[in-house]
Amino acid sequence: MKKIFAIAMAFAFVAVSTVAFAQEKKAETKPAAAPAAEKKAEHPGEPAKAEKKEEKKAAKAHTVTGAVKAVDAKANTLTVVKKVKKEEKEVVLTCTDKTKFKGVKGLADVKAGDKVTAKYSEKDGKNEASSVEVKAAPAKKGEKKAEKKEAAPAKKEEKKEAAPAPAPAPAKK
Repeated sequence: MKKIFAIAMAFAFVAVSTVAFAQEKKAETKPAAAPAAEKKAEHPGEPAKAEKKEEKKAAKAHTVTGAVKAVDAKANTLTVVKKVKKEEKEVVLTCTDKTKFKGVKGLADVKAGDKVTAKYSEKDGKNEASSVEVKAAPAKKGEKKAEKKEAAPAKKEEKKEAAPAPAPAPAKK
């Protein structure tokens, strides 16, 4: 009887140690603290999930509305000044061949003082414009009055020229 009991205890010891060993090995192959980015990076050719999230954050679209301070056609940049809580903030936008312009044909037609609304995203440390909508610079009050005065007499002259000349009276015999 003692032999059977000793054999049963030996089998129980082996079974318990095997289960414990299997759980320990399982814990080593699947560490709970390992970030998902490290696991994903193990596969070549695929960027890690953390990198994809950073790219999405970097590619987030921003919008700026303000007056154009400067245009550099050689560097393809546009400096826009916007007001933020009584302060002026400058945003330098880089225009590419993919940038869409509305209101003008291209960057060369944008002038300092024009009002713009631009959509851009940050790429490689630069603000890359995807679209730029240009509204002509507002004319000053003195210029508006001068334009109205010049336009008014021109209309009167056109009316005089457009009226037909009176027909000559028939000659008496």
